[in-house]
Amino acid sequence: MEILRVFNNNVVLAKDGDGEVILTGRGLGFQAKPGQTVDPAKVVRRFVPTDGRDPDHLAQMVADVPPEMIRMIGEAMRDAGLPESEIDSPTLVLALSDHINGAIQRLAKGIEVTYPLVGEVSNLYPQEYERGRSLLAAINRRLGAPTLPKGEETALAMHLVNAGFATGDLSYTYTMTGVIQQMIDIIESAYGVKLDQGSVNVGRFITHLRYLFVRIHQHRQLADEPEPVVNAIRGSYPDALKCARTIAAVLELRLDADITDDEIAYLALHVARVAKNAQEGAAAQESAA
Repeated sequence: MEILRVFNNNVVLAKDGDGEVILTGRGLGFQAKPGQTVDPAKVVRRFVPTDGRDPDHLAQMVADVPPEMIRMIGEAMRDAGLPESEIDSPTLVLALSDHINGAIQRLAKGIEVTYPLVGEVSNLYPQEYERGRSLLAAINRRLGAPTLPKGEETALAMHLVNAGFATGDLSYTYTMTGVIQQMIDIIESAYGVKLDQGSVNVGRFITHLRYLFVRIHQHRQLADEPEPVVNAIRGSYPDALKCARTIAAVLELRLDADITDDEIAYLALHVARVAKNAQEGAAAQESAA
């Protein structure tokens, strides 16, 4: 591998075959110059830019975080049982490393941070929230005293959610969280039901919304679905279609994006399913009483 750019004593950008990689390791960049061969014995970790990310920008992010922090986060992610796809994600590892580095500095200065949407995160993203708790515990085992406070698992969970959007900006994920809660409120109001956010059916609905957000974010909304299928959905679920159109109007306002007719139709199908399940559950409770 050939060095392309030296960022500091511990981080270099190198050419590996036809691609570029970011390499970290103590002393890896010390007195190194572009054109020189990388000493493989000094390489501790390599980051491969993905999703079209600028290698120089990503390398600068790596250079801004202590290498021992990046190493600790990688080890903690593995101990916490996070999937390899997340452990191998340079964007996620860097985002978590940067966050924990800042959290440790805030702890040392006695600065307390209250994270918003704690209830929403635990309810809407239970899997990421549990992984966030496991990850915080793994990090605290390595830090010793003083440990990072409860509440940090919420921030970690949001980073895990955000990883699914291939973006380093958490603002989109916070917006998504608020909008999903608003969608649930709209359905409850339209059908006069109370949705159990911990249920499998609501979980499936939230998963559909998350995929919808991904498609909106990537400008890949459904637009060429079979017309008979779309028309059948519209004809079978008029009330759900009306509710879905209300939801779509809110999405367009909040995300500044037009929602296609096909997306609205499939959204109506999911609305109908989750509402029916809630109605049947309420009826069963009344019968039991």
